Amino acid sequence: MPLIPYEPFRQLDHMRRELDRFFPDDLSLIKTGLHQRLGHFSVDVHETADEIVAACDIPGLDKKEDLSIEVDRDRLTVSGTLNRTSETKEEQFHRQERYTGRFHRTIGLPAEVSSEGVSATYRNGVLEVRMPKLKGDSKRKIDIQFH
Repeated sequence: MPLIPYEPFRQLDHMRRELDRFFPDDLSLIKTGLHQRLGHFSVDVHETADEIVAACDIPGLDKKEDLSIEVDRDRLTVSGTLNRTSETKEEQFHRQERYTGRFHRTIGLPAEVSSEGVSATYRNGVLEVRMPKLKGDSKRKIDIQFH
């Protein structure tokens, strides 16, 4: 009887192939809908030579007091509230898919940034946050005490 090497992830790979066979379409639409229901929003992060730029899709903000941005070295936190009020109290909704309420998201950044010089603009439902990278080498050689 030949020996077959044990591969612990073989069963998981088999399950993934079976799921792909039953659900060949991309499930990103389901994930997107779920994230919107939970108050999450889509974010693109890219890097230039001098800064990190985050573009956040947050449609429906009315005023800047509804939004809070915090930058802490290698993390960006965006939170706030989406207030959508109806014109009259007698309206009856037949479908309500747009998110209303508090949202909060912390995004890991690819490099450390300075909290000084951060700028943010909100236009057409997109929040763009520009964060300057920290200058200098953050690596430090550690002296080893060898006995």
